[in-house]
Amino acid sequence: MAEHEAGRRTSGLGAGFRAQLASTGLANLGDGILGMLAPLVALTLTASPAQISLLTAATWAPWLLFGLAAGVVIDRVDRRRAQVVALALRAGVLAATAFLSLSGRLTMPLLLAAVLLYGVTEVFADLGANSILPDLVPADRLPAANGRVLGVQQVANAFLGSPLAGVLIVLGAGVGFGASAALAALAALVLVVGLRGRFRPSGRSGSSRPLADVREGLVFLVRHPVIRPLVITSSVMNLASTGYFAVFVLWAVGPGSAMGLTAAQYPLLTLGLALGAVAGSLLADRLQRRFGETRTIIAMLLADGLLMLVPVLWPNGWVVAAAFALVGLTNTAGNVLTQSLRQRLVPGALLGRVGGAGRTLAYGLMPLGAVLGGLIAERFGLAVTFYASVGLFLVAGGYLTVSLRTASVQPAGETSTVRVSTSA
Repeated sequence: MAEHEAGRRTSGLGAGFRAQLASTGLANLGDGILGMLAPLVALTLTASPAQISLLTAATWAPWLLFGLAAGVVIDRVDRRRAQVVALALRAGVLAATAFLSLSGRLTMPLLLAAVLLYGVTEVFADLGANSILPDLVPADRLPAANGRVLGVQQVANAFLGSPLAGVLIVLGAGVGFGASAALAALAALVLVVGLRGRFRPSGRSGSSRPLADVREGLVFLVRHPVIRPLVITSSVMNLASTGYFAVFVLWAVGPGSAMGLTAAQYPLLTLGLALGAVAGSLLADRLQRRFGETRTIIAMLLADGLLMLVPVLWPNGWVVAAAFALVGLTNTAGNVLTQSLRQRLVPGALLGRVGGAGRTLAYGLMPLGAVLGGLIAERFGLAVTFYASVGLFLVAGGYLTVSLRTASVQPAGETSTVRVSTSA
């Protein structure tokens, strides 16, 4: 539990949560612009699938390199301050990239370096935001709070950020990078002004050895009968989906592509994703109560994998947009429930380290997925990459189904963490 208690509310979600949510929305609007802008700018610098895929690898490599260390930091420092510093540094990186673009000096290596540095700030900002949430809302409101957070993230990224990137790239890439920098700075300012108090985990003096802290988080993750299979499953699925989407722009954009979209039309594909995400964030709690927590999580993840076949089998813009809407619903609903489950099962003082350890694996495999996706596409074609990704997705979903047969969690809101059955 954090030292600051005023931000927690016994009913409702509270002003502290609203400030955190506003900052998340602003930061993710900048993320959405950058996430769509970077590959479109890269298309003007190279036509190689392998080089294009390196953008995605650069985005997620920091989780592999810094995830564990960042988890220790987040469990030692004020989690609000960690977010502010990370967002301010992000604004500086993006402002420098805007200058390079406006001055005509931006190259593919420099773009990759900018995305890599941006990813480092993402590690600390995301871990801080995820770990602070249980100190802002009561435990029984975590599904509702996470639903709002993930809904805002998806809307800001896909519904607003991605289409806005299509407009900004017409004005110039430098304008797009500059807009992302301004939004990151504003997100930091909202936390400074709107979220008052200290949010450092209680009982953490900072005098213990960092390696011992890392080990404590890893041991908890490895031994937990629910957290462990969730992390392994999400890691494999992240590897698969990153390989898929690292080269998807080549399938969708250009006169010689399967879908034949223009650079300005491509961001519109994500509108359906955002609308579905909003629906998923609102429906997650209802689906959990109707069908059960773990059953809903498994169903949502398996549906994601099957829906990824649609762009390959029916490369029509309208059909793919509809499929993306369903992907948004299933993916967000599953993420809301898994995130709430982790926050409920992991002790507050361990949230940073367990989250860092889990994301080191879950996000650390994403650069590998991006590189593999690019190499397979370059050697065997884009369709082979897509089919292989779907196959991995479904295998991971099957593993989770089998793993959770022997472990059951109590319904949301109950205080006990986990009950483990010894029967098969």
